Amino acid sequence: MASNYVQDGQVIDYLAGGTITSNQVVAIGNVLGVALTNIASGKTGSVALSGVFTVPKVTAAVIAQGDALTWDASAAKFDDKAATPATGDITGAAAVAFEAGTSSMTTLKVRFTGVPGTLT
Repeated sequence: MASNYVQDGQVIDYLAGGTITSNQVVAIGNVLGVALTNIASGKTGSVALSGVFTVPKVTAAVIAQGDALTWDASAAKFDDKAATPATGDITGAAAVAFEAGTSSMTTLKVRFTGVPGTLT
């Protein structure tokens, strides 16, 4: 094995700037992940950068399976690709819809890619 190998990169140790709860979506720069445990402010915890998780969705959003998603930072929910991004939102390849989402759904199965999105 290469002597400079560190890990597979699917999970990152993240130093929390505020309290984070397990299952919470976490923006790390322009990459999105999901907290695997509760992380106290000022402490380090594990955040998954890839995988499929059920996460909050903007109720009115209608999403097709495979759509690139917008992370609405102010609502702390995913929105459809047609959403107009605001400051702090992340768009692009950071997360895609693993399933279709109707306007009545409050959660959605989302695949986190570990790929940087665009931070507005």
